[in-house]
Amino acid sequence: MTIWASIRASAPAMWTADEIAQLCYAHYNVRLPKQGKPEPNREWTLLAAVVKIQSPAGQTCDTTDKEAQVTKEVVSMGTGTKCIGQTKMRKSGDILNDSHAEIIARRSFQRYLLHQLHLAAVLKEDSIFVPGTQRGLWKLRPDLSFVFFSSHTPCGDASIIPMLESEEQPCCPVVRNWANNSSVERSENLEDSKNKRNCEDPDSPVAKKVKLGTPARALSGCVAHHGMLGSGKIKPDISSSNLTKEELAAAEGIAPGSFRVVDVYRTGAKCVPGETGDLREPGAAYHQVGLLRVKPGRGDRTCSMSCSDKMARWSVLGCQGALLMHFLEKPIYLSAVVIGKCPYSQEAMRRALTGRCQDIMALPRGFGVPELRIEQSSLLFEQSRCAVQAQRADGPGRLVPCGAAISWSAVPEHPLDVTANGFPQGTTKKEIGSPRARSRISKVELFRSFQKLLGSIAEDERPDSVRVQKLDSYQEYKEAAAAYQEAWSALRRKQPFASWIRNPPEYHQFK
Repeated sequence: MTIWASIRASAPAMWTADEIAQLCYAHYNVRLPKQGKPEPNREWTLLAAVVKIQSPAGQTCDTTDKEAQVTKEVVSMGTGTKCIGQTKMRKSGDILNDSHAEIIARRSFQRYLLHQLHLAAVLKEDSIFVPGTQRGLWKLRPDLSFVFFSSHTPCGDASIIPMLESEEQPCCPVVRNWANNSSVERSENLEDSKNKRNCEDPDSPVAKKVKLGTPARALSGCVAHHGMLGSGKIKPDISSSNLTKEELAAAEGIAPGSFRVVDVYRTGAKCVPGETGDLREPGAAYHQVGLLRVKPGRGDRTCSMSCSDKMARWSVLGCQGALLMHFLEKPIYLSAVVIGKCPYSQEAMRRALTGRCQDIMALPRGFGVPELRIEQSSLLFEQSRCAVQAQRADGPGRLVPCGAAISWSAVPEHPLDVTANGFPQGTTKKEIGSPRARSRISKVELFRSFQKLLGSIAEDERPDSVRVQKLDSYQEYKEAAAAYQEAWSALRRKQPFASWIRNPPEYHQFK
């Protein structure tokens, strides 16, 4: 039985951020087993999910003149903080390269969409899809929309935000005396000054929450009490930063709500090779914003783009991916993104997810950059790093990210998938390469599900894109999704997306 909730609300506020967060947290606690969850008081993780919003029959999601009965249902969920290095990538498509929660939730969502297409196209049963105007194509029911939830801001550009003194800030800035340490990036950091995910590595050399260039004694009072800066009025150096106008205005003095900028939160995601690099100057000038970034690995560089960059891509291309576009009249766009309680900036979120995608020329029919509602919940994920840190106080041992990732999809068979290091948890070296050593959301398994769906449809009912040519490999099916590839090409013509790291073709030749 699926966890769901019905609420009474006045549209367009058909739901609140707290309702979305609470639903996801409840689903995590009730529907996900202990396997793959963090070890209490020692490990933490991140959570993401896709929530289906169903408005009343006959009403659209922008109804404004009466109360509406709204149904919310979690249809996919993911946890995780890890990412494999490029030397561990496999040409067989049977390993998960990126196990950050947002990516696990999205791949789990694709599995859900494949099941829903099977219901509609093969079983002719009730589904989220209705027939489109062209043969073999389907479209989302008009009363449905999808909200994406993440317990923390996406890594990368969305996490480069002003660090404000605030009583509401769940993770207070951690300060050391960095004034005489010019190699801060290679130094040992306190737990709270690591990358928000430890980015894939508990020893990640990232100091994202420290006030660079400022002696600890000058800020000790504000760190201890989240209070005033005192008479010194220490402000970050923003002269060479490229923060937004709103963020610069905030950094100049007192931010709205009487919060004062201390610095900027840092992201461990690194600028892609060939891209303009970070300035790495003290204070708010440490990062350049708006750039593409890759997730750092544990000594082994990754080829995985940051979650901010991937979510920006979804804003244009949809969440369904290239394969599923063979069956769809239009992409499946998110209507909203909700972030849990954590360091947060509305400006940074909008800049990262949609601001970089504006004014894209020559998008094919059906593609665009729909308006995206972005909100933050006041509810903290109980197994987030900040929550676990607070619970354990000065407990023994180090606080580390959970090594496992959990995938859950609203499908009838084997909805759960728990992985570690890109393979099902417990996989031995001897088993790698066998079907049993594949995650259900790996490229090869999603491709198998796609092929099974296609093979279950009568040839004269299949979409034209897969009927007019003989297709064999994963790469060939992806390239044959013409409109999707055209939209992707249009996006890559716009900066900064021209620098997107693409896997070599040989990693997509499996069948």
